Amino acid sequence: MAKKFSKTNAMRLLEQVNIPYQVREYPDDGPVGAVDVANFLGEEPDRLFKTLVTTDHGDYYVFCIPGDHELDLKKAAKVVGVKKIEMIPQRELFPLTGYVHGGCSPFGMKKSFPTVVDSSALNWKTIYVSGGKRGHQIEIRPKDFEKILDVNFYDVTK
Repeated sequence: MAKKFSKTNAMRLLEQVNIPYQVREYPDDGPVGAVDVANFLGEEPDRLFKTLVTTDHGDYYVFCIPGDHELDLKKAAKVVGVKKIEMIPQRELFPLTGYVHGGCSPFGMKKSFPTVVDSSALNWKTIYVSGGKRGHQIEIRPKDFEKILDVNFYDVTK
């Protein structure tokens, strides 16, 4: 019998709009970094996308990039049409999104923000993003992001 897991806001939102997804679990006190999580799950690190939240000190922007890459802040600012952006301080993540570090999903945040997914996601049939809490990854088709988010696909990594 499969272990029952509690649904997150991200999962409930995907179900509301009939987007298929699979959940992959790992110990919530286990690996934290995207590369370590990918290795634990036996997946390619560039198939597991981390969710990063940035600001230009006026608006907020969400970026999903491969776990083994770094966000290029200059490219990121350019694609969202601002001069400069920076990562939000970790202490602001939960109040802003409703998610904790290591469990931040692009789906089901408290408020919807413009979202950019690195274009490398389109090289995969499915990718992984956080399921909305530590220990849960959601496997989803990249194009399904467009059904639920204000999303664009651009190269935004270093």
